[in-house]
Amino acid sequence: MTTTLSLAQARRIALAAQGFGAARPPAPGTLHLRRTLDRLGLHQIDSVNVLSRAHYLPAFSRLGHYDRAALDEAAWGRRSKRRMFEYWAHEASLLPLDLHPLLRWRMAEADRGERGWSSLRVYAREKRGEVDAVLDRIRAEGPLAVSDFDDGKSRSGWWEWGDSKRKLEWLFWAGHITTTTRRGGFERVYDLTERVIPPAILALPTPDKAAAHRALVARAAAALGVATETDLRDYFRTGVVDTRAAIAELAEEGVLLPVSVAGWRRPAWLHRDARHPRRVDARALLVPFDPLIWERDRTERLFGFHYRIEIYTPAEKRRYGYYVLPFLLGDRLVARVDLKADRQASVLRVLSTHPEPDAPAATQAALGEELATMAGWLGLERVSHG
Repeated sequence: MTTTLSLAQARRIALAAQGFGAARPPAPGTLHLRRTLDRLGLHQIDSVNVLSRAHYLPAFSRLGHYDRAALDEAAWGRRSKRRMFEYWAHEASLLPLDLHPLLRWRMAEADRGERGWSSLRVYAREKRGEVDAVLDRIRAEGPLAVSDFDDGKSRSGWWEWGDSKRKLEWLFWAGHITTTTRRGGFERVYDLTERVIPPAILALPTPDKAAAHRALVARAAAALGVATETDLRDYFRTGVVDTRAAIAELAEEGVLLPVSVAGWRRPAWLHRDARHPRRVDARALLVPFDPLIWERDRTERLFGFHYRIEIYTPAEKRRYGYYVLPFLLGDRLVARVDLKADRQASVLRVLSTHPEPDAPAATQAALGEELATMAGWLGLERVSHG
């Protein structure tokens, strides 16, 4: 039997699954941060730093004033303190360590030249000796960044990568090396995977590809609450055939329950453990790469909110601004705000604010409170509008 959910029910289920169903802790600590990462399954990495780097924001949106140094330690700290690793999941991501075995099939495909950008696959075959030489150098010298190689001077954009960067990124895709830390302007520093990932994680058995997909789709479903096949596939960027097979098996096991959502053209799946809150009282600014909103079609289906990031749009053609964050109030997206952290002046600059046509009367006051909270978390002294 297929259950029918109203759009409001689906929206509240999705919000609760994403960690917006409870009040923020008064003093968020390491345990709260770890639970948030486990709930979401990943924090997407993006290098834009006009406000704060993207991987810091999802935890702030859910926890409030947490210590960013705790995330740094979990991601790039001492091996004994490490709780995350970097890899390609939903784009470049920070992931809980227990997902490492579930992504080894992806690493193995890259190692065989079956995955990754076409410009990298050549290193799996014709140029294997060249990447082996890079690997030997890291093994002998220790952690290295692109800038430690002759052609590794500052380049921007993957399409401008030099040969050394391509070799390192292929080794990263294939799981031979991983990020041990980030240097200066967020430059990735690579080391052998066995010197970075804790031994207990490396010793975990590697599931076959089908079992890994079942686990990844189940994690995606738990993080989303209610989702279409496309939503589930998008979360960890799994393939169509493998995702469909995983959904069928999870449905047979009762992990996924078939539902229809009012207004959605496609059938959906409800995770069996999803909460069904009658009310969600959230207040959060959402980074463009937050898993609640990164799939823009899903955002529109859930919230009736058309959202596009305009970083790469020429300034004169932007509708809302350069780095615009949607504002969540209750269970609705009620406004969008173009923000910039002016660190030299210690000011959070609100360049523009655009309330939705049906935004409630409380929007302005609630947004003001959230902006003040964000400024404090970023170590800025005040908020400036205009």
